[in-house]
Amino acid sequence: MEISESALDERDRQLAEEAALAALVSQYAGTLYRVAFSVLRNAADAEDAVQEAFMRVLRHRDTLSEVRDQRVWLIRIVWNIVLDRKRRAKTRPETDDVAELARVLPAKGLSAEEIASAAQHHAHVLACVEQLPPKEREVLMLSAFEELSSVEIATVLSITESSVRSRLFRARNLMAGLLDHARSPR
Repeated sequence: MEISESALDERDRQLAEEAALAALVSQYAGTLYRVAFSVLRNAADAEDAVQEAFMRVLRHRDTLSEVRDQRVWLIRIVWNIVLDRKRRAKTRPETDDVAELARVLPAKGLSAEEIASAAQHHAHVLACVEQLPPKEREVLMLSAFEELSSVEIATVLSITESSVRSRLFRARNLMAGLLDHARSPR
């Protein structure tokens, strides 16, 4: 039985696409999960959002070669997914689950007391971030948690770079005030 050359070419193209998608998943799944979790605050929902993002990539894989910065492109996809989910839910579920916080905290070499203290501090910082206005919170999360540049954040949020810088400046000042207020004796 003879296989046509065009069928072999198509099979090679499909294998190359699958390899490219597998490489994207391998390289960016962790980053996308952190972005999704920073907004949704729920591990299962964050995993679902990442999976949905990669399903969208799979559906539009023919445009993959046109994307200049895959990292920013993927973050924008997952960002839009989690914001849509958040809008639909109308509420932001919060987690006070110490096990969930401990999952993202360093634990090697720390005593139980230090781990508990670090979890409390982590929860406090996240609570302060939650108090920020939405626009400032978005920019701060992408800058501080995902270490995106101003240009990348502008691309993800579809705003100007100067807007990113001013929102980031306001967010940092507000955070400093919130953290100082919490440290001050009452």
